[in-house]
Amino acid sequence: MKKYIVLLIGLCFMFTLAACGEKSKEDVVGKLEKMVEEMNAYETQALMKLKTGKEEQAFRIDVTHKKNDFYRVLLKNEQDEGSSQIILRNEDGVFVLTPALNKSFKFQSDWPANNSQPYLVQSLIQDIVDDKEAIFTQTEEYFVFETKTSYESNSNLPYQTIYFDKKTYAPVLVKVLDHDRNELVEVEFTSFTLDPELPEDTFSMEKNMTSSILGIPVMADEDTSKELTVYYPAEQLGAELIEENQMDTENGKRVMLSYEGEKNFTIIQEVVTTYPTSTGSPEVINGDPVDLGFTVGAMSQASIEWQYNGVNYYLASDQLTKQEMIDVATSIHTQAIK
Repeated sequence: MKKYIVLLIGLCFMFTLAACGEKSKEDVVGKLEKMVEEMNAYETQALMKLKTGKEEQAFRIDVTHKKNDFYRVLLKNEQDEGSSQIILRNEDGVFVLTPALNKSFKFQSDWPANNSQPYLVQSLIQDIVDDKEAIFTQTEEYFVFETKTSYESNSNLPYQTIYFDKKTYAPVLVKVLDHDRNELVEVEFTSFTLDPELPEDTFSMEKNMTSSILGIPVMADEDTSKELTVYYPAEQLGAELIEENQMDTENGKRVMLSYEGEKNFTIIQEVVTTYPTSTGSPEVINGDPVDLGFTVGAMSQASIEWQYNGVNYYLASDQLTKQEMIDVATSIHTQAIK
């Protein structure tokens, strides 16, 4: 009898250990997938730090999502409020809005599908599910995944480390790494709310084009008279500047830089003005929103257009790859950001 009692106690002890032990990778992934499947909406706030230039940049990010495909991502540039933007997906399509300029792009795009987004919960969990070799560890407070990314237009950020709270399964921290495992992007989540009550106009383009959504004023007329400081790309891919043309416009200077070499490209820079009819007739792009680090640009097959610090930039080439266009574009601002 004593033998059976000892055996029973031993079995109970083993089951207790198993119940109190660490969760498996499969358990955690299953829980995360279930959370995404069952939630109707969520809101998050985060601070994104970029370490790709000479100085670190910071963005405040607010994400609102409603099942299935409604998104609003507010990106507020801490250094340049006029460059703050909204990525919006609603029943009419995908848009990038710059309320301070009343400027909008509409994309023929399936964003955010099939491309890593470090501030979107579904994207992080999908990256974990897709990477069958993802490394899973645990700390006292966090579940930690090391996974590959799927940045279609930026192959320089192939890895990420994702932290989830062990009690709530909320995202806590994301570190995006280069090929040498250097941390270039950090997203620190400060809040995560499941199934909030959302106003009916949360994803309305008209509502989101009002400057109050970002807490910044629309650019005044006198702002458009600013001087144009020309910046040149540090990354020229073996090409050389062969011609620089300047011309006067209603808003000041427009400069066109022509580069020729193994691959040719052209860069146009001009002071931005407001666009009074933008809400009703956004510029249509057959491409995708592209994260340039300092701002969100509009990428088509042969060009990128973006605004930064009151200046509109347009890079065009039928010879550069998308990655090469991104490299040239971002290298302009590694010099411009001081």
